[in-house]
Amino acid sequence: MKENKVYKVIAILLSIVMIVLMAIFAYQLIKMDILPQNLFIPVILIFVLISLILILWINLMAHGVVSKVFAMIFVLLYTVSMGIGNFYVYKTDGFMQKVTDHKIGDVKNTVSIIVMDDSNIKDLSSLKGKKVGRLNNVDKVGTNKLLKSVKKKKGSNYFKTKKFDGALSEVEALYNGEIDAMILNESYRGNVTSVEEYEHFSTETRVVYSTSYYTTKKNDSLVVSDITKNPFTILISGNDTTGDVSELSRSDVNMLVTINPKTSTILLTSMSRDTYVETVCDADGDTACPEGQMDKITHTGIYGLNTTRQTVEKFYDLKVNYSFRVNFTSVIDVVDALDGIDLNVEEGEQCDLFWANMKPGLPVGLHHVDGETALAFARERKAYVDGDYQRVRNQQKVMQAIINRAISSSALVNYTSFINSLESAFETNMTYDEITDLIKYELQAKPDWKFETYQISGLGDELMCASLGQAASVQVPDLNTVRIAREKIEAVMNGKSSSTVAEDGEPEYNYYPSQSTSTSTDYLTPEVEDDNVYTDQIQQDQTTYDPEGGYYPSDTEEEYTPEY
Repeated sequence: MKENKVYKVIAILLSIVMIVLMAIFAYQLIKMDILPQNLFIPVILIFVLISLILILWINLMAHGVVSKVFAMIFVLLYTVSMGIGNFYVYKTDGFMQKVTDHKIGDVKNTVSIIVMDDSNIKDLSSLKGKKVGRLNNVDKVGTNKLLKSVKKKKGSNYFKTKKFDGALSEVEALYNGEIDAMILNESYRGNVTSVEEYEHFSTETRVVYSTSYYTTKKNDSLVVSDITKNPFTILISGNDTTGDVSELSRSDVNMLVTINPKTSTILLTSMSRDTYVETVCDADGDTACPEGQMDKITHTGIYGLNTTRQTVEKFYDLKVNYSFRVNFTSVIDVVDALDGIDLNVEEGEQCDLFWANMKPGLPVGLHHVDGETALAFARERKAYVDGDYQRVRNQQKVMQAIINRAISSSALVNYTSFINSLESAFETNMTYDEITDLIKYELQAKPDWKFETYQISGLGDELMCASLGQAASVQVPDLNTVRIAREKIEAVMNGKSSSTVAEDGEPEYNYYPSQSTSTSTDYLTPEVEDDNVYTDQIQQDQTTYDPEGGYYPSDTEEEYTPEY
């Protein structure tokens, strides 16, 4: 009799828990609005029916000991499953809220004081009386933020500063011992390491002090009235940072994704990270941004996502509706959260050594790899004849492997870790409602998506890059392929296949907007050559720049004579 009463109490408690979990589950589905109407009602009815049957079974239909034991086991399993399901839905909702939360003031900037690795300077306290380099006309805001932070901690004139007009001349001074330390915005680190002479800058130096601040920016979208019916274009901008996705950094991946829901067509349009473009600066962005100057598309990322987007829009002569900022180095966390991914390395994709981490590469064959290896494979270019082109293909292969692993049943084992890793992997200006509308459209219409791809081409050269202040390896775009890319995007937007656009025409190159185009090698030579121009400046100060005599800083603390 006593066992009977205990059983009834437990049965009633489990029934209440089931009802509560069912109510929470229904509330979360309604709040997320992720299921189409024709699926939402059946899903809720199925769970209500199962719950009702189990409640009746455990309270009224289970009489014998065996029946009660089985009823208890089934109810416990169902209750635990409902609890886990509710937690997964809650985590998914939180993840979507976070990645679509593009409020003002969320762009992170980090400025560091850097010394040589073998320096006896260990921390901020060791810098007293030392000579520290700083940039003259670039990132004044960030530099001043750091100096104010030092002043607050150590007082005024704690160390001496020497101004430089370019990051590379500042780095050279650090290597030569002219200065004891240097101040550098971390978004410029990639620009330094991209120069062969300083490609090991990050391992040959170390940070002894840094400060971070957030800029007041908002990444607005060009909203589509109904994202499930009207075509739209997304810019995928891939940061090369190892930290927060919101931190300013070079944009190593710049891909346009054009989606037409009516025709179920997705066009991927890619360009090399070294594509030589005219910089279009964000009006509310970094004041040091070189408006109208030529540079690699990857360097636009250090001035913010809006600068990259506006530069891409001018380059293709079209408008971008939405943008996704992706931190590809967070591939490590995502892949590891999935317990690795499978990569089928085909002939021509193998390499003996990964340049990214200097570890053994992957031979031809099927490999189950961890996050570090997946990232190294996605970043590899030096091992291939066609460099950046193969790197883009490797990135696509890694992304496909992640998606395949994520939608498999094995992903459920580490679902929370996977969601947590995604939260820091990307952010978007697409709204929560727009994403859920797309999910509902996918669940309801089940479109058979057709993927089409195109990549613009160009010629390699070494030309002046505004953000570096010196010549660097670039890819001068073939404007004919840029025209074809634009027409393919327009074709998909208009309900046609991109294959309807002919890929013909003579190559056309133009590395300065004001220059007439030519198919000969003349495009490599500027219209005006001035050997006296000091090429180690990042941003010209018009009040002190003399085209005939070069660039002379007007307010350096020490006499500074550039070498021509």
